[in-house]
Amino acid sequence: MYSNINEKKLDEIISHYPVKRSAILPALYLAQEEHGYVTDEDIKYLAKRLDMRINEVEEVVTFYTMYSRKPVGKHKLQVCRTISCMLLGAEGITEHISEKIGCRPGETTADGKFTLMEVECLGYCDLAPVMQVNFDYHEKITKKEVDKIIDGLK
Repeated sequence: MYSNINEKKLDEIISHYPVKRSAILPALYLAQEEHGYVTDEDIKYLAKRLDMRINEVEEVVTFYTMYSRKPVGKHKLQVCRTISCMLLGAEGITEHISEKIGCRPGETTADGKFTLMEVECLGYCDLAPVMQVNFDYHEKITKKEVDKIIDGLK
């Protein structure tokens, strides 16, 4: 299931929590690191290791946008679509990205470099519109800045 190194990391993660199920978020990160996304097998395995039901693990995976249930590109581009970002041009940013990389929201480019996603609030309403690239946030994003970021990732 996991490499020996990640199995040891999982043991270490679980040891930090008095209740095993509390380790779910870092355990899912580890699964995603191992496989590139959270597989069905990961969900079953983590449910067993963390004394959870399979549907409980799946609920966590599908609730948080930082976890993926299918392979994603090397660069995960997430554009906030909630009210502040929408009012300040997020829809145009998403359309611009889509044209630039050649895929629509929810899709991954043919070369596997980019996945484009529209997500709910990224928590930067006062700095809208916001885009997250992997773990980096870009506030008050413009089309010109999008071009610079994407060109730098190619």
